[in-house]
Amino acid sequence: MGGWNLRKKTVLLLTVLALDGIAAGVATSLIGRFAEGEVEANIAVTTPQLPEPGGKSESESEPEDSTSAAEMTANQADEQKTAALTFDDGPHPECTMQLLDGLRERGVKATFFLMGQSVEGNEEVVRTMQEDGHLIGNHCFQHIRMTKVSETEACEAVSRTSERIEEITGTRPRYLRPPYGEWNENLECLLDMTPVFWTLDSLDWKLQNADAIVRRVEKSVRDGDIILMHDIFPTSVEAALRLVDELGAQGYRFVTAEELLVD
Repeated sequence: MGGWNLRKKTVLLLTVLALDGIAAGVATSLIGRFAEGEVEANIAVTTPQLPEPGGKSESESEPEDSTSAAEMTANQADEQKTAALTFDDGPHPECTMQLLDGLRERGVKATFFLMGQSVEGNEEVVRTMQEDGHLIGNHCFQHIRMTKVSETEACEAVSRTSERIEEITGTRPRYLRPPYGEWNENLECLLDMTPVFWTLDSLDWKLQNADAIVRRVEKSVRDGDIILMHDIFPTSVEAALRLVDELGAQGYRFVTAEELLVD
């Protein structure tokens, strides 16, 4: 009688376990065997090991991350924004040198469109510009409206400046920033130079206030912008170096205008 009660109790326990979903297969099998008297009442029941709370079973283990550190670095580089700082009307004996010093300290390359009449007496500034790896372009000999003068006069102003720059650097400029941005296709054919305009005007020549210049540029700058500035004002130099620092902290990388045109 005691054995029968023990058997009934064991069957009852296994039934509860089966209903709870724990060791269902084992419990169901043993219930049938107990009913047929094939298993002794003192049989040991083994339940599957459950994972710790909040843990994961072996089948739920985290997948391995197949992205390498090199791939992550490359992806970050692809996402980096670029902009080009370009400067017209120089070189200036003081402002341009201060700007070159600041850019060198920051490891930044810029683009300088030189005015022929400003080159005279500032040859050393131009050499330093070249040695630092900046892109040197042409901005005519004087600040003339190239579409308002004869083609002969316009071409002479450009050629004269290119020849002077080549004498100093050994390299003839390939890029031209037309004063006032005025240009036509006929001039392009005659001069065989690539005109470079701008997508963001800092208005530094008008504002002449470093804070105002920085605010204007930071408010409007976009990836791939060619920023127009002038290296003949102390406020422009201050603003340009602040932009390098502040936009650099926002993920911008500064390149020459040529790099953006090629891309």
